[in-house]
Amino acid sequence: MERKQFLKKALLTGALGAIAPQLLQAKSSKETKSTYDKLMQQVGFNHLPNKNIGSMNSVIHRATSRGHANHGWLNSHHTFSFANYYNPERMNFGVLRVLNDDQVQAGRGFGTHPHDNMEIISIPLEGDLEHKDSMGNVAVIKEGDVQVMSAGSGITHSEYNKNANQEVKFLQIWLFPNKKNVTPRYDQISIRDIEKENQFYQVLSPSKDDQGVWIHQDAWFHLGKFSKGKGDTYKVKKAGNGVYAFVLEGEIEMNSEKLNKRDGMGVWNTDVVQIKATENARVLLMEVPMNL
Repeated sequence: MERKQFLKKALLTGALGAIAPQLLQAKSSKETKSTYDKLMQQVGFNHLPNKNIGSMNSVIHRATSRGHANHGWLNSHHTFSFANYYNPERMNFGVLRVLNDDQVQAGRGFGTHPHDNMEIISIPLEGDLEHKDSMGNVAVIKEGDVQVMSAGSGITHSEYNKNANQEVKFLQIWLFPNKKNVTPRYDQISIRDIEKENQFYQVLSPSKDDQGVWIHQDAWFHLGKFSKGKGDTYKVKKAGNGVYAFVLEGEIEMNSEKLNKRDGMGVWNTDVVQIKATENARVLLMEVPMNL
């Protein structure tokens, strides 16, 4: 599809096609449009290079450029188009479709709602998040945990702030899967025993037998906590994949580009990524396929 045609279609369908699923109550499959289909219709020109940075195979999304929605109980920033934030050139980075930075008020949360055919990863940053789903799972995830849910053929779940006296802050990340209609599954792990200082450590992969949680996609996630002046070199694991970095805390240089807290940068057509902390920093690296 030519770019002009895509933009026209996206502008016409965007407002209707991106209803926030976390604000919906669970409905029958006949009443609710597929999560996969709804989000797939809005992908296209997903990693346009910035004109003002050195590398033609890079894109930077500054924290201040993200979409923002404050519902009172929920304060959310969207790196990619989501709900009422719509930008036809900020739809996705390869199979990475949603990167939401959420804060939920004490005792509040997302009511029961459906998903299908998405790989959903939650990473708590502060506080405790309670999860319940249609598979019978009831669990609390907290800072130092990683949670994964393969929605597959269909699932309903809810998420609430477990505490009555403090916010919960977490990242929710959605990836398109490489297999549709798999049996839904849920998992969570503590990553405290695998944390390392001043180097990246793996928290997600495509393999059940590898370190961290696993998903139905050729993707690898790594976290790194770096002291000022320290850094690491990340080697791309699968040819053709890109790497998207999200700065959780502090300040870094990535391939000589300066990034601050909550900035994101994606690179592709490269084998390695260089990260150096210019202030104490914590970084999430997401290696993902660039083709859907």
